[in-house]
Amino acid sequence: MSGRRIAVVLFNLGGPDDAASVRPFLFNLFNDPAIIGLPGFARTPLAKLISSRREKSAQANYAMMDAGGGSPLKAETRKQMAALDARLAEALPGDEVKSFIAMRYWHPLTDQTAIEVAGFGPDEVVLLPLYPQFSTTTTASSLKAWKAAYAGSGRSRAVCCYPRAAGWVEAQADLIREKLAEAERDYPGRRVRVLFSAHGIPEKLVAKGDPYQEQVEATVAAVAQAANLTDWSLCYQSRVGPMKWLGPSTPEGIQTAATDGIGVVVAPIAFVSEHIETLVELDIEYRHLAEGLGVSPYLRSATVGVAGPFIEALTGAVADALGRTGSAPYGPGCQARHKACPFQAEAA
Repeated sequence: MSGRRIAVVLFNLGGPDDAASVRPFLFNLFNDPAIIGLPGFARTPLAKLISSRREKSAQANYAMMDAGGGSPLKAETRKQMAALDARLAEALPGDEVKSFIAMRYWHPLTDQTAIEVAGFGPDEVVLLPLYPQFSTTTTASSLKAWKAAYAGSGRSRAVCCYPRAAGWVEAQADLIREKLAEAERDYPGRRVRVLFSAHGIPEKLVAKGDPYQEQVEATVAAVAQAANLTDWSLCYQSRVGPMKWLGPSTPEGIQTAATDGIGVVVAPIAFVSEHIETLVELDIEYRHLAEGLGVSPYLRSATVGVAGPFIEALTGAVADALGRTGSAPYGPGCQARHKACPFQAEAA
């Protein structure tokens, strides 16, 4: 079938545009029930308190990036959107395809994007998260917000995840091999371990049926195989609060490398674009830690961005989704039944 108007909605976290928007961005983040699971009457004042207390330190972190005191995430996502639209125009020449960005915590927010998509008047809508691995804290939250906001035309379907999509895995493997080659060239004879670093979540979410940990592990195994790695480990970054999070932490992985007397290539395995967790946490904070511990080299592979294989994976995900409705993975998804997985729930 051709001649369709197809809207592709790219979900992402979002980030502040400048120093002034850091506090409202943080408030939106911590006021999400998927992040702080308290009733609204308790969550909202707590979110106000947290965002107030963290504003200055967060502003300082954003100021470390060359992004005008804000996050480069929106600009990065726009580049991905443009690359995807160009590839979709080639893959679906008889259709009119237009991508839109729906950010969860800062502009363009979901409500705004829903109005824009409705104005486009699509026949088909594909909801495509820029989170390769499904989690209640990311994809589920974005899907819920979209369902509440969108009242336009079109048959909708969602890509719930793509943790082992071939192009996503290939793009990661290519970037890691580049850094390993750099390490071999600049540090000849030096043993180097690949540390896959994913954003952490509280362990209690996994216990409640969140498939994120399993899907991250599946991505890591696939990339390690594709890149022919012999020394690698998985760790988690960005822990906040007193709860127990998935581990080991990335600082612990760096400490282990120091104990073993080896260098590291850190690979951001759950991020598709550069933002504060890569440009500040990995490139500055953890580099400082590694250098203090004598870990050399400390290298970091880039996020996939607009790498050809990754854009091809997103294109394949859209084309695959057009033949169905509901939620489903692109490529292998969950390998077990998880309570929080929308695809498993629909298949039950």
